[in-house]
Amino acid sequence: MTRLLERVVVPVASEADAIETARALTPHEAELGDVTLTYVVEKAGGAPDKAGVEQREEAAREAFDAFAEVLPAVTADHRIAYDTDIVDGILGVVDETDATAIAFTPREGGRFVRLLTGDISLRLVTGADVPVVSLPRRGGDDAGDEDGESGAVDGDEDE
Repeated sequence: MTRLLERVVVPVASEADAIETARALTPHEAELGDVTLTYVVEKAGGAPDKAGVEQREEAAREAFDAFAEVLPAVTADHRIAYDTDIVDGILGVVDETDATAIAFTPREGGRFVRLLTGDISLRLVTGADVPVVSLPRRGGDDAGDEDGESGAVDGDEDE
């Protein structure tokens, strides 16, 4: 039987989100197999993008580095997905890696924000063909929300 976290996709939206997620995974470090950190660059699909691709790729590298600082013993592959939909980008990586699960820390956001943004967490949970592990927020001084222009896991981007 396959272990739940044998091949896990871990989406991160920003440096702060990566820190928060790594902290939440710390108690489960011994259970982690292959980890694929994923950052989705949300493309506008013909409209001008919010930020340049280079800027977003740099944000992805910063998020990957931040995760590694919190969990240095975990060797993770890094994937930057380019998609017009964040959930589709994450699920594409799940398919590519033959993942056994997705693990993420939901970002805070009120009902109104979720109504406007489509609640990415809900879509991820209901659209995935693998188990989705929602990790508890562990808190900390530097684990707040940042600008979240792309790669958001809970649809609470700045508007």
